[in-house]
Amino acid sequence: MKNYIQKIVFILLFIYAGLNCNRKEDRITIAIVVKTLNNPFFITLQNEAKKTAEKYGVNLIVQAPEREIDVEKQMQIVENLIQRKVDAICISASGSQQIIPAIVKATRAGIPVLAVDNRIDTAMAAEAGAKIVTYIGSDNEKGGEIAAEYIIKRLNGRGKVAILEGTPGHETSIARLKGFLNRIKKEPNIEIVASLTANYEREQGFNVFQSILESHQNIDALFACNDMMALGAIEAIALSGKQGKIVVVGFDAIEDAKQAIAEGKMDASIAQYPAEMGRLAVEKAIEVIKGNKIPAYIPTKVELITK
Repeated sequence: MKNYIQKIVFILLFIYAGLNCNRKEDRITIAIVVKTLNNPFFITLQNEAKKTAEKYGVNLIVQAPEREIDVEKQMQIVENLIQRKVDAICISASGSQQIIPAIVKATRAGIPVLAVDNRIDTAMAAEAGAKIVTYIGSDNEKGGEIAAEYIIKRLNGRGKVAILEGTPGHETSIARLKGFLNRIKKEPNIEIVASLTANYEREQGFNVFQSILESHQNIDALFACNDMMALGAIEAIALSGKQGKIVVVGFDAIEDAKQAIAEGKMDASIAQYPAEMGRLAVEKAIEVIKGNKIPAYIPTKVELITK
């Protein structure tokens, strides 16, 4: 009798475990692929996405290459997610054009793709047959214009300006630079003396701007297309003894940049809201999976942060 009861209990536990396992497998699985998790911006985005996934009871996978410029690794990640048959992929593409072949594969597999933070080249995507459901992110061009307005005001419309560009081919880099230059070119007494890429990385920001300072002694302001490069640049500025003499504006308003602004080492940053992007990515992916229509562009806030 005792053995019989033990067998019944074992069978019931086995059935319960199986039901639990099936229930987990039946849950929606959303993948978020970002450029890197070495950048506080994407860590914030990831953390909020995880909170939102827990709130709605969905499985969440977050993956990224080690470096923002590693497009090939990001493509491999997407292809692996397609093999895993996730229900949706939200991606901050390392290359707005280079990532398209991987998105084509997702489209053919019936997996919806949502662009987050970085737009995909829509014309090239359409031509290749890659479907992008929506873009969730800031108006980066407007952010570039806001940065230019701030520098123009600080320089009283006269001075020499340097630029640290992001990774070549990144839509975010292109848009931020375009917005900045479109506004600056209206000022005849402001000269762009150098515009070089530092690939969104702090170390490169230091090295590239140090080189710029050696070639151009009288720079009045710097616009960096993200805060990581700006933070590297302010280290080069401090090393050259020019701290407080060069207006520095970054982009993203990450915590380290806010601290540098509070300490007077950096002047301003254009704030994006990665937490909002992470939340919206999960929420909108759920809507799409359920068959609901969503807007082709879902904007998030962008604004100037100063001391």
